[in-house]
Amino acid sequence: MLERVLLGTAIAAVTAMPVAAQDLLGSGMTIFAQMGGPPGGPATLPRANGAKDAARHLGADLVEQYSGWLPDVMIQQFREAVASSPDCIVIMGHPGVDAFQDLVDEAEAAGILVTVNNTPLSSLQQQYGGNGMGYAGVILYDGGWVTAQNMLATGKLQPGDKALVYGLLGQAERGESTRGLKEGLEEGGVVVDYLEISPEVNNDTSLAVPILVSYLESNPDIKAFGTQHGGVTGQIARVLEQAGKAPGDIVVGGIDLAPSTIDGLEQGFITATLDQQLYLQGFLPVTQCVLSKKYGFAGLSINTGAGVVTPETIGELIPLIEAGIR
Repeated sequence: MLERVLLGTAIAAVTAMPVAAQDLLGSGMTIFAQMGGPPGGPATLPRANGAKDAARHLGADLVEQYSGWLPDVMIQQFREAVASSPDCIVIMGHPGVDAFQDLVDEAEAAGILVTVNNTPLSSLQQQYGGNGMGYAGVILYDGGWVTAQNMLATGKLQPGDKALVYGLLGQAERGESTRGLKEGLEEGGVVVDYLEISPEVNNDTSLAVPILVSYLESNPDIKAFGTQHGGVTGQIARVLEQAGKAPGDIVVGGIDLAPSTIDGLEQGFITATLDQQLYLQGFLPVTQCVLSKKYGFAGLSINTGAGVVTPETIGELIPLIEAGIR
């Protein structure tokens, strides 16, 4: 009995000892990571916080890159990262495989591990998965589809009703979430009118407000509005108010949990918003980098989508959202 007590005490003492920095798995590693929008942006902050937390706990040096969601900037940032010869680079798939292929080939040939977050690069992931290229993000088509199903589940949309989908079908694999949303509504009998988000709106979503207000005023028979752009989702309540719509007049499906989106949910302007759990899209790729570089693990493909948040379920998440975690 005494031996068991002494053994337990010894184990507890070892467990309680702080781990030296040089003993952390990522000690000495440098990781560049693309975060998406502007620093502190509502669809960027949780991802950045996740990446920072992972780097801190694993002992790696993290270099954050912010592109304002512009694919050309992401490509330039990748070139800059490769030139610095880091251990790993976390990229976003917005520019598409064609834009990334030669650059990723060059990085991999130089021994730089590359992994992906938020938007997949499927053929590159298949090519370099054995080297540690994984994916942390939503299965995009499924995310859009789930959003559509929650809009239809309200019972407020009938076959033949009109909806506007505002999205990014023109952006390679990133457009899959928009396609899932559009086709999900259409299979429910809803007639969808589609507008493409311009590069200018993609970078500054406040520019979407006059576009959408004008559209709604010109199309008073619209019964639903959907988007899979987090920044645009955050503008929806403002759009509807300026267009003279009351909460519940239009069934609205969006994505992400920006502070303005929370307000829209609480006021009843937003029906459902897809929760990507963006913190995980920062934390998991940094963890992937360290584990693959340290132990040679293959890439892990992880769906971070957790379903939707509604006006009934938003309350319990608000403290975590305000902390930049959800």
